[in-house]
Amino acid sequence: MSASSTDKDQESAYSAAVKQKRSLGSYIWDTLDKSPEERKFLNKLDSCLLTYAFLSYLSKYLDQQNITNAYVSGMQEDLHLVGNDLNYIITAWTCGYVIGQIPSNLLITRIKPSLWIPAMEVLWSVLTMLSSTSENFTHLIVIRFFIGLAESTFYPAMQYVIGSWYQKDELGKRACIFHVASAIGPMFSGFLQTAAYDGLNGVHGLAGWKWLFIIDGIITIPIALLGFLIMPDLPHNTKPSRWYTESQLETAKRRMEKVNRKPPSKFTKAKILGFFTTWHIYTLVPLYILFNNGGGPATSMIFWLKSFNTPTKTVYTVAQINIYPLGQNVVQVISTLSWAWWSDAIGMRWPPIILSGTWSMIVCILLAATPLYTNIARRWALYYMTTIPGGMSGLILAWANELTGEDSEKRSFVVASCNMWAYVMQAWLPIVLFPQVEQPQVRKGTIATACFNLGMMFFAFLTFLLQRRDDSRRQRNLENIARTEANVQAISLSYK
Repeated sequence: MSASSTDKDQESAYSAAVKQKRSLGSYIWDTLDKSPEERKFLNKLDSCLLTYAFLSYLSKYLDQQNITNAYVSGMQEDLHLVGNDLNYIITAWTCGYVIGQIPSNLLITRIKPSLWIPAMEVLWSVLTMLSSTSENFTHLIVIRFFIGLAESTFYPAMQYVIGSWYQKDELGKRACIFHVASAIGPMFSGFLQTAAYDGLNGVHGLAGWKWLFIIDGIITIPIALLGFLIMPDLPHNTKPSRWYTESQLETAKRRMEKVNRKPPSKFTKAKILGFFTTWHIYTLVPLYILFNNGGGPATSMIFWLKSFNTPTKTVYTVAQINIYPLGQNVVQVISTLSWAWWSDAIGMRWPPIILSGTWSMIVCILLAATPLYTNIARRWALYYMTTIPGGMSGLILAWANELTGEDSEKRSFVVASCNMWAYVMQAWLPIVLFPQVEQPQVRKGTIATACFNLGMMFFAFLTFLLQRRDDSRRQRNLENIARTEANVQAISLSYK
């Protein structure tokens, strides 16, 4: 008997032994109920894939968030930015980010993610450093567009790759562990901006905000190079190496077969039409759009703190304006991981979405009703709580990976479409609802965000209902097939 067959028999026996009772430890970390061979494989996979994904997303958010930190730390004055210029700069990045996502995600079903993703990371790190050379609004707009285009290859691609390796009781945690980097990145950016402003401002004739772009780029390049070494491809095309044995890769393929998550196949007209003729894209994309645009009030805190200062009085220093909002990110990290563990434990994605949406809707209503300066502590606490639903990205895309697993190309397309259309809306919606000239009050944007959260809950429940309907149909089909086979067998025996 081959080693592969022996491993498969051991996994089956182990799975049968633990199927009846799941240990408490497995709710803390899911590999504790796996077979020794599968546990060893998952530990390697987590160490390579999640480490690279987390570090790269951390660097991506450093590069994405630094523009706001730089703006409030001297860039506005040095480049003579006025009115809604910051909104337009962010929109330029968003336009580049939108354009590249679907082509890139479909491309990695054909080429190696381990080459494509790190290569694009090198490119955006170089462009980030070039941001420090911007001399005016136009220069900054152009560079930010190309940074967005390079970064568009990363997030949906990594969610697709993660969805290609993990099962249902594992996927939510991994998707959200990866996603918490989006909260930790801005935390580092705030501290980096403070250090750059206080320690490097004027060094070699460069302003502190310019040093932030340079430092961010320097941090990102080694992470990209690490990706070339440890980033896996997909289970069907990852080759045996120092990281994974042939037996472990066979285990990976069997694990995906077990959850009916299939490898890429040929593009056909029927396949492409199938992207649009099933319900998944029509509920998951609106769900993700509403989530992604449901955190607008969180951006107002930094402007709120700055608004206390006047030409004659400084209430908050530049360092304080950059650091105090970081409590929002701490709240997002804690809530994101809480939603992930709960979701994997119960095997459902929709309950955390409903609860977080309800919470966020209440917070937005209270923010809209709370005066800017008469109850400082309450408004401060409400700003911190605006990030509680921030971790839904990982869960929604994990859900998308699960629901479309039977068609790898469709899965890639739906995951990228969720993120792309969310940012299509984000390219213009903040300018309308959260214009810089109305910060930090932005009452209409805060009320609109409450409505977005209500819509998010509606689409989450609709997705759940359609999923349950499909599961019921699938179960009935299996029962009908079983009955037919039993009848055929009975008829065959009667003729003997």
